[in-house]
Amino acid sequence: MTDLVPILVAVVPGIPLVGMALALIARTPRQADLLALATALPAAAAATALAATALARGGQPALRGQWYLLDGASGVLLAVIALVGLCSFAVSPAYLRTSGRSWTTAARSRSLYYAALFLFWAALLAVPIVGNLAAAWLIIEATTAASALLVAFSGRREALEAGWKYLLLTTLGLSVALLGIIVLAISQANAGHHDLHALDWHALRGAAHALPKDSTLVAFVLLLAGLATKIGWAPVHNWLPDAHSEAPAPISALLSAALLPSVLLIAWRVKAMLEPSVGSNTTHAVFIAFGLTSILVAVPFLWQSLPWKRLLAYSSLEHMGVIGLGIGFGTPLAIAGVVLHVAGHALAKALGFYAALPLLRIDPAAAHRAPAGVVSESPSTAAAMGVSLLALSGLPPSPLFLSELLILLGGVAAGDPLISAIALIALALGFLGLLHALIEGVVGERARHRRRARSRAERPIVALTAILGSGLLALAAAGLLLPGSSFVETLARGAL
Repeated sequence: MTDLVPILVAVVPGIPLVGMALALIARTPRQADLLALATALPAAAAATALAATALARGGQPALRGQWYLLDGASGVLLAVIALVGLCSFAVSPAYLRTSGRSWTTAARSRSLYYAALFLFWAALLAVPIVGNLAAAWLIIEATTAASALLVAFSGRREALEAGWKYLLLTTLGLSVALLGIIVLAISQANAGHHDLHALDWHALRGAAHALPKDSTLVAFVLLLAGLATKIGWAPVHNWLPDAHSEAPAPISALLSAALLPSVLLIAWRVKAMLEPSVGSNTTHAVFIAFGLTSILVAVPFLWQSLPWKRLLAYSSLEHMGVIGLGIGFGTPLAIAGVVLHVAGHALAKALGFYAALPLLRIDPAAAHRAPAGVVSESPSTAAAMGVSLLALSGLPPSPLFLSELLILLGGVAAGDPLISAIALIALALGFLGLLHALIEGVVGERARHRRRARSRAERPIVALTAILGSGLLALAAAGLLLPGSSFVETLARGAL
């Protein structure tokens, strides 16, 4: 199977690019829907095959090519992006049926939507497998351009403002990260490495001991500060609530479940590559600071009565903080929790955003206020919301309960019991906030004067709840096997 890896590496982002071209030539909305789904299926299959190849290697060394790197972390992210991307394409017709004309005619807006979505997906699939820091930066910038168009797709004033804010702030952050890459490239050039491949992950790892500590530290800080904006870490998370709230639900799912952890993977690779020069104490402190700050900033918002998608956005801030905390601790227990948390959060958060489709059909006002008593209006929508919130809150048997436990225990093992204790209290408060949202929004007293509107968007949510809910249970069981595995030990060592 490894002989096919170079082919799959090209095919995985290549098929969505073909889909983008096909979307632009579709003549009718129906044709655009069919072409999009017909292209998304083989793309997801190819990505899943590549992910399976990476995961099946366990703790073996990463597979490398001239421009790609495939390790266990790549496999986890590829599987997540493939699944969430396919689900987003599957539910997009339900969104587009009632989305209006956006900036142009209904038929044309649908073609533009799918074209931008395919470009976004292609870039997302490329991020975990790219083998060069500069190329990774370029691809992340491509995700910004495509996803900004999608955030503003509805054409409403609020969506346009959110899209512009997202584009401006993340581009500013990535500009800071680019300065870090330039500093790193200069250091490599001074050491005699002048070509672009001097920024390959394995080249950086091999040269890290010889790099000057001061300039490498500057590069590391600039890179992490810039990437933090795209990850959505506090205090540079300002774009995140607005973008998640205003984007179409299928796009919000990809932003939260796929984009944020993909960029976080690049930050993790930067840490692993530069740690020999910068020092483990410094790299750990930066990740822990971003992670703990994000959790602490998110928790007060989780206690507020927020519109559904905005609540999920602040939940993303919390969970990216948890993952950052785990990477900062860096022990095998914590890394096992990180792997499980990335996958579990993706499934739970995607389901939550998909539930917004039928929710906003039966209660349009839920776009601006907290939902209430959804179960009396739509049991299937309430079930999806309930599964999502229960999983995100970390209530057993959610895989996020196990992942957070592993990360906190990993913090104790790393010699940071105080940080773990603070995080535990914050997560407990976040759990109570989400539990309140579950009780009030799903099973509480329904809003007055609400009219029941039957929606075709309620049909796929039943299947998605079953599929993603089963996936969450499977992850909880699989998570028990992660601690002590060679797969996790290799990731914890940062071996490439």
